[in-house]
Amino acid sequence: MSDATQTASTESHEGQEHPIGLYFKVWTLLFVLSAMSYMVDYMELQGLLRWSLILLFMFLKAGLIIAVFMHFAWEPGTLKVALLLPTLAIVVFIIFIAIEADYIYLNRLEFLAGGK
Repeated sequence: MSDATQTASTESHEGQEHPIGLYFKVWTLLFVLSAMSYMVDYMELQGLLRWSLILLFMFLKAGLIIAVFMHFAWEPGTLKVALLLPTLAIVVFIIFIAIEADYIYLNRLEFLAGGK
């Protein structure tokens, strides 16, 4: 990379400022999402709907915090890929482990119940 290109890219990151209004809007949205999460408990929702809504609000809040307050939205695409791919791989790995654990547990129950 030439010195001019490196200097230009360094200057664009150093001089980058985000309007304070953006942070207030995100903070307000986080407050609204937290209130909606509280309403799930207040309305005494149960079962799959309850847990789906709780997880949805949790992921939305976490995404907003990461994107705006941790400045992830303004990072280059390569850094986003470098951070998101391993995270996705870990989530898939955890899902596979949970499926296998359930399979082993059910087989053990069947084996122990069948032997009596």
